[in-house]
Amino acid sequence: MDYTEYTNEAIKLLKRLISVPSISRNESDVADIMEETLRGYGFSPMRHKNNVWIVSEPFNEEKPTILINAHIDTVKPVATWNIDPFTPIVRDNKLYGLGSNDCGGGVVALLQTFRILSSTPKEYNLVYLASAEEEVSGTDGISSVLSSIPSVDVAIVGEPTEMQPAVAEKGLMVVDCEAIGKSGHAARNEGVNSIYIAMGDIMWIARHSFEKVSNLLGSTKATVTMINAGTQHNVIPDKCTFTIDVRTNELYTNQEVFAILRDNLKSEVRARSFRLNSSSIDLNHPIVRKCIAMGMTPFGSPTLSDQALMPFPSIKLGPGNSSRSHSADEYIGIDEIAHSIETYVKLLSD
Repeated sequence: MDYTEYTNEAIKLLKRLISVPSISRNESDVADIMEETLRGYGFSPMRHKNNVWIVSEPFNEEKPTILINAHIDTVKPVATWNIDPFTPIVRDNKLYGLGSNDCGGGVVALLQTFRILSSTPKEYNLVYLASAEEEVSGTDGISSVLSSIPSVDVAIVGEPTEMQPAVAEKGLMVVDCEAIGKSGHAARNEGVNSIYIAMGDIMWIARHSFEKVSNLLGSTKATVTMINAGTQHNVIPDKCTFTIDVRTNELYTNQEVFAILRDNLKSEVRARSFRLNSSSIDLNHPIVRKCIAMGMTPFGSPTLSDQALMPFPSIKLGPGNSSRSHSADEYIGIDEIAHSIETYVKLLSD
């Protein structure tokens, strides 16, 4: 089928979304645009804070429910943009602007997919959700509406994957550590230097290999990314703090990795949260098998998304390329959006 009209509508909406800043936790204006757009299409949207969703009608509790989801928030623009990040520009069949690739392309393509599919009866219910606070995994994002939308059997998350299905995704845990020493005068070699305690722990982290290696996601990785100590040059520091960025594969829970760190480090350790676990879906799940039948190649994704907060099976599948996300002069190809609409419709057709 020719989806040119739907592609044009998607691009038109994406330009509006780009032109309105929607940094995480400040998405109310773009949520207004989404709500207005959905009403203009004849739907009856529901909203909780800055999350907006619609449900296909008539809803049948006896049928399975598929969620199609993408986020409307963006990161802050980096300083090296060569154009205004909030002014949408089309050049060489590419639409430039902050959030165009992550995750505006998915937002608008999935909406047009919902429009197409909701016009005919299906053997499932379809829910479209434009969610907030994904970039910060905020509590007012998708996790705040899961109890309000219908019970979901499987989800498609429209993050940029070049329309290849990510069937596993690494989790995230941030661990704050504090090495405790004893202050003293540096000239007299007094005290216990907390930096040296921290150094021992940091070298353990650098050398440690987690035993369980995933075929899809590789190894779980812990990386020290921040460190701070000392008050002045002649005082032995009694406290050294450092932060560990942990990326778990699906073979470990965040709690399991935390326990390994706690048992092997001399520093005190504290996880900011355990909620962003790795996720995966059975390769024999019907939606994965349909992707493979359509010529797609499943893979494991190193980047985090709202999949981490979904207590049901999901895949990540969307237009664009993850390497463009969070970068200067971000863009999405017009043809990428057109292709994604066609692919989504084919994937979700009975």
